[in-house]
Amino acid sequence: VSVSISPSGKIVEGDSVTLICSSDSNPPALNFSWFKGGTFAGSGRIYSISNISSDHSEEYKCKSINEHGEKYSDVVTLNVMNVSVSITGSAEIVEGDSVTLICRSDSNPPALNFSWFKEDESSAVGSGQSFSALQSGHFYCEAHNQHGSQRSDTVTVTVE
Repeated sequence: VSVSISPSGKIVEGDSVTLICSSDSNPPALNFSWFKGGTFAGSGRIYSISNISSDHSEEYKCKSINEHGEKYSDVVTLNVMNVSVSITGSAEIVEGDSVTLICRSDSNPPALNFSWFKEDESSAVGSGQSFSALQSGHFYCEAHNQHGSQRSDTVTVTVE
């Protein structure tokens, strides 16, 4: 029993992926079951995932059954490439103080760099995973890897 992945190669978030279970058993397999990380995921020779996300990064295997018993395929691992980002920190600060905002990303592969923006300004106001805000405004960060970029939600900093 074997599993093939279509398309082969890199899988990027948003792609559609098909897993195909093949069996050369004699007599032929009567039915097939799919398992994701050890949990039953579906039936049939073909297992399709549309609009794939990082939640689908997991080990998959199929089980074929004929009248003589059952047999499992080797495990195949789906490694979904994505860019994701979140931001922590926001505060009311007294004039002259600053607040540090932190940009976090669990991108796959990891984010290569980070940019900071203030809403309504087109050019970046900072770079790196942390940013010290000295003035009021709505700030967000952007994480970049070779699969693209993703912006965080906006946080508000208020100077009293």
